[in-house]
Amino acid sequence: MLQISPTSFRSILILQTKFVGDIVLASALAKNLQLEYPGVSIVFLCEARFAGFLTAHGIAAEVVTFRRAMMRGMPLQRGRELFRMVRDLRQYRFDMTIDITDSKTSRILSGLVDAPVRLGYHPTERRMRWYERQPANVRMRPYAFGERHYLYRYLSPLEALGVDLRVKAPAIRPLPLETTRVRALLGKYRLRPHGFVAVHAGASFPGRRWQPERFAAAIDRISTETGLDVVLVGGPDENEAADKIMTAAKTSVVDLVGALPLETLLALFKEARLFVGNESGPMHMAAAAGTPVVGLFGLTDPAQWGPVGVPSISLRPPMPCDCVGGELCRRIDPSKACCVWRLDVDCVVDAVRELLARTEMALEQAV
Repeated sequence: MLQISPTSFRSILILQTKFVGDIVLASALAKNLQLEYPGVSIVFLCEARFAGFLTAHGIAAEVVTFRRAMMRGMPLQRGRELFRMVRDLRQYRFDMTIDITDSKTSRILSGLVDAPVRLGYHPTERRMRWYERQPANVRMRPYAFGERHYLYRYLSPLEALGVDLRVKAPAIRPLPLETTRVRALLGKYRLRPHGFVAVHAGASFPGRRWQPERFAAAIDRISTETGLDVVLVGGPDENEAADKIMTAAKTSVVDLVGALPLETLLALFKEARLFVGNESGPMHMAAAAGTPVVGLFGLTDPAQWGPVGVPSISLRPPMPCDCVGGELCRRIDPSKACCVWRLDVDCVVDAVRELLARTEMALEQAV
């Protein structure tokens, strides 16, 4: 068995090549490592658009980036991007690599970096072919500490290293400058701090997006019944759903879709009374900011992917469901199943009402 000397860890590479929700969950791993090994330099490998967010919030000291479009391109493009990543990574002398992506590419990179301590999952989530190998010399259980939430898949390196779990959920504090910007933005739109609901209607696949017309109906009822304003948020590629909601809603809604970088979006979530939205990266960001969450789920199990660390309600239609997605739906793949379409407006409004009542006292104490 590999003997691990904690005092030798000065630089750790975390291979996390997925999406913003995974980055948020992995921030808890980084924080635990920073507490266990004071002065350690955490370096993330991630998509370029997350670099500023990671370094600005102290999750990583440095970031090595890749371009997802290139990795999904022609073989020559993929080869060039892989070569560039290896070149950039080899400029460091890592004492440890932690592969929480668990993909063919991340295993190749972990092997080529060849740090003295290399952590990888056993068994892997993606079964290796006969010609592939697991370069790890420290094996991690797929889920650690007896938990089944995906957060604990990202915390499993701690168990493998014998490190105590001190930070049990992501908690990311907004930057003071971003808080100032958001409060100025609230003033521009005459929004009160903690007087609005942040709504995210986007997701990576159409089947994971609750219907815009239902979002609009829920927004009208929430606004009427609670007196809270509504702010739509999302990425620059999510304007279509926002436009449909703005057209269908009778309530005046502030549309900030595509207008905020991740750092500002986190600060906006901190000022929100509640987050309502599909299972997605912004849902995890809102939870990490400390905002109560109503999450809308389809085939994905909330017990594994639900918001953590804050008061929340995760809504999911009864399973198994009668398919409503037709040819669009792929039941075996949670990211391409349309079960969330079966949620009705009443249950979402009821969840908002319940969560507001549950968190009212805590808000009063905070204010």
